[in-house]
Amino acid sequence: MGTSLTTIAYPLLTLAVTGSAAKAGLVTFARLLPFGALSLVAGLAADRSSRKRLMIGADAVRLLTMGVFAVLLLARDVPFWSILVVGLVEGAGSTFFVAADSGALRSVVPGPQLPAAAGAREARRSIVRLGGPPLGGALYGVSRAVPFAANAVSYLFSTLALLLMRTPFEEQRERDPAPLREQLAEGLRYTWSHAFLRTTAFVYGAGNLLTTGLFLLIVLVAEGEGLAPARIGVLTAAVGVGTLVGSLASPLVRRVLAVRAILLLELWTWIATWAFVIWPHAYVLAIWALLFGIAAPVTDSVVVGYRLAMTPDRLVGRVESVRTTISLAASPLGPLAAGWLFGATGPRTTVAVFATGGLALALWGTLSPALRAAPSLGEIGTR
Repeated sequence: MGTSLTTIAYPLLTLAVTGSAAKAGLVTFARLLPFGALSLVAGLAADRSSRKRLMIGADAVRLLTMGVFAVLLLARDVPFWSILVVGLVEGAGSTFFVAADSGALRSVVPGPQLPAAAGAREARRSIVRLGGPPLGGALYGVSRAVPFAANAVSYLFSTLALLLMRTPFEEQRERDPAPLREQLAEGLRYTWSHAFLRTTAFVYGAGNLLTTGLFLLIVLVAEGEGLAPARIGVLTAAVGVGTLVGSLASPLVRRVLAVRAILLLELWTWIATWAFVIWPHAYVLAIWALLFGIAAPVTDSVVVGYRLAMTPDRLVGRVESVRTTISLAASPLGPLAAGWLFGATGPRTTVAVFATGGLALALWGTLSPALRAAPSLGEIGTR
């Protein structure tokens, strides 16, 4: 919930301080940059150390950063560079947290139930995505500091929850005497040797670049149309509505559709972005976000479930970090490009560029042999 609050608070604060859409994109770039730059290191740390301790440490860093920033916002106006630094530090903490989180999920969930677990987790997340953006916009309207203070409190609750968990987050491990470079290479080799892992990392990773840019464009277009912060929050919550519906419907869809159809479901939602090119309004982009939100958790439940099930526990952190590096290394460029194009050309041209990229992704996925030969759901859970 705290993250959802600040997802809208960051660009609104940047626009208020600088008035620049490009700089709003730069802040989102800074928040996402650590996922591409530090994921390999974070994955290795998750495989070599206690996942629980790593997650608690990441929460502590983010708690301190958000708390100090909220106090500074209450005391005085902040310079633009401080927003960049806070976003970068929070992103770094999130990178290490996520690296340990995937292995923790695999450790507590039986293999055959991993797709259902991924769907259930996405359903929980979608609830806070649904309430977070409009609440974040409303809280920002009260005070610039409030969303960031609430985010600090959320990290405190996360830390307390982790401290109360007793289930081990990893299997018994023996110390690996191999050099760190060789341990990193092992994760790379495992990912590259499996066509499904390799292809899904690149296809959906390129999609991350486009989605992060379009989510920022919803805020920029709505702000340009003069909508109030709370109304902007409602529009950005469309993806949360969609993910909640998609998460709840995910078990039914997995029973009805073939695996390949599920894998392509998310990719072909990009067609809806062309509607904005015809009728350029923020509400049209929100409709795309709704459709994308419905499809994404259905597709992710299969991709994530199979990926975790086929990966040995001792390699989960590194394999997931390789996937994260591939899929998210370029994603910070999405909001950066969106902000620059928006300022240089306007909303319609910017969305047309992103819509063209989305169409290319849908065709790539449709023609991909790895997705065409994707395993059946009955094979998921084989360890």
